Amino acid sequence: MRKPLAVLLFAVTAASAAVTAGAAEIVANPKAAPNKIEQCIGCHGIPDYKTAFPEVYQVPMIGGQSAKYIEAALHAYKKGDRKHPQMTPTARVLSDQDIADIAAYYSQQTAATPTK
Repeated sequence: MRKPLAVLLFAVTAASAAVTAGAAEIVANPKAAPNKIEQCIGCHGIPDYKTAFPEVYQVPMIGGQSAKYIEAALHAYKKGDRKHPQMTPTARVLSDQDIADIAAYYSQQTAATPTK
């Protein structure tokens, strides 16, 4: 009886450690973002840019938006809660770290800051 209990306790402890390790807090690094924003620049980095797909509309400048807003928007696109033919597939390939880095980067910019 003791051996199965020991195995069960070991399994629970190992599972708990795995969950804790997987839930490590992500630390945003805006300096890592320039290698991750190539697609963002194509629309969000052009002043007064309008796109014709899927309809004509003014593309928002995201420089200066809060990091929390950008993160929430990218996570919503990634999960499919927010839909856009370009943003949804773009966000789906981003890791949580990528999203944090991009959000931190753009939150430090202004709409007029040239994207590097």
